Amino acid sequence: MDVGADSSGTSGPLDGLRVIEIGHFVAAPFCARLLGDLGAEVIKIEPMTGDPVRTWGKARDGRSAWWSVHGRNKRSVTIDLKSAEGRELVLDLVAKSDALVENFRPGQLGRMGLNDDLMRARNPQLVIAHISGFGQDGPDSGRSGFGAIGEAIGGLRYLTNHAAGDTDLPPVRVGVSIGDSLAGIYAALGIVSALWARDSPGGTGQGQPVDVALTEAVLSIMEGVVPEYSVFQAVREPVGARIPTTAPSSAYPTRDGKWIIIAANSAPLFDRLCDVIGQPDLPLDNRFRDNPGRVANVDALDRIIEEWSVTQDCAEVEAALNARNIPNSPIYSAADIAADAQFRARGMLRSIDDPVLGAVLHPGVVPMMPESGAGIRWPGREIGEDTGFVLTGLLDRSAAQVADLKARGIV
Repeated sequence: MDVGADSSGTSGPLDGLRVIEIGHFVAAPFCARLLGDLGAEVIKIEPMTGDPVRTWGKARDGRSAWWSVHGRNKRSVTIDLKSAEGRELVLDLVAKSDALVENFRPGQLGRMGLNDDLMRARNPQLVIAHISGFGQDGPDSGRSGFGAIGEAIGGLRYLTNHAAGDTDLPPVRVGVSIGDSLAGIYAALGIVSALWARDSPGGTGQGQPVDVALTEAVLSIMEGVVPEYSVFQAVREPVGARIPTTAPSSAYPTRDGKWIIIAANSAPLFDRLCDVIGQPDLPLDNRFRDNPGRVANVDALDRIIEEWSVTQDCAEVEAALNARNIPNSPIYSAADIAADAQFRARGMLRSIDDPVLGAVLHPGVVPMMPESGAGIRWPGREIGEDTGFVLTGLLDRSAAQVADLKARGIV
C-alpha cells in the first residue's frame, strides 16, 4: 500500500530524541505516540503479555485495529521488570535516553526498583514524565484513576450530560478516553518544555520531573467553569447540543434521520440563515433581534429552524447553508470521516500497511509540520519485536547474551 510521504525516510523535528515508554492502556502510550509521530525514537517497554490495548476493540487474529495506530512509530521491547537483570537493562537504556514517560500509580515504579533518584543517578539529564490519576502528591495521590475518573472529577462528565429534565439516564461519556488523551498531550508538552529548559542557551543541563494528573488535565480545559463559580457562585449546567451563551448554535434533525450542526450566532449569519429557511422577517421579531434575546427564546427559535431542516435531507441542508457561507456540518460517523475530502487532501487520513490487518486507515500527524518530514514510519509492532535489535544495537549485548536472557524469561 502506498503511504506517500510517510515512506520518505525523514523523521520529523524530534529526530535524535530518544524516549522510553513504560506505560500501559492509554495516557503514557498516547504521549509517546505523539512524540514518535514528530520523529522521536520511542522504545516501548512491555511485559511479556504486552500492553492490554493490543486486544482492545475490533481485532483480527488477536490484533486490534486501534493498536496499529496506538503503537505506531515505536519499538517494542519486552522486559521482566520484576527481575534484577530486567531492571538493569532499563537503567542501561535510561543512560542512553533523553526522556521517560510512565503512568503507574505514584510510587509503583519506585517499588519496582526504578525510582527517579536511581534513574537520574544513571543519567542526570533524563526528563521523567509521570502521568497518574491525581498527581504525585496531595491527599489523593495514592488513589487509582483512569480517564473516566479524571473526566468526572475534572468536571467534564457533569457537562456532557443531557440537559436537566431530559432523561434520568447516567451522565454520558464523550465516547473516547478523552481524559487519558488530554493527559498524554500535556505530558508530551511537559517533556518538550523540560528538554528546552535543559538544552536551551542558559539552560540547566539537567533533566527534571514532569507531573501530569488526569484530573488536572481535564480541569485545565474547562473554560470559565471555575472562575464563573468563584465570582458569581454560578454552576454551569449541561445543555445538551446547545451553546448556552449564544444562539442559534445546535444540532438540528434532517429528513433522512441525520443531524447537522448550524452555528449562525452573529447578526449577519442569523440574517442569512433566516433568508435560507424562508423567514426573512425573523430578525425583526423582538424575541430574536439580538443574541441575548435569541438565547432567552432559544426553544422557540430552534423549533422554527427544525421545521425547515426536517423537510430536507442532510446533504441538501448542508448545500443550502454552504451557499450562504453559514458555518455548519453534519455530525460525522467513522464512515463520514473516512470519506472526507478535506482530511484526505491534508494527509490526515493515511493508508498504512499492517502486517496482520493489511491496509489500515490511520489518522495523520498533529500538529502538521510539512517542512519537518514528520510522518508514520510503521504501524504498531508485535510484542517484543524489537527486543533483539535494541539490546544488541543500543546496549551492545551479544546475540548469545540476548538468547540467554530470552531463555530465562528476562526479555
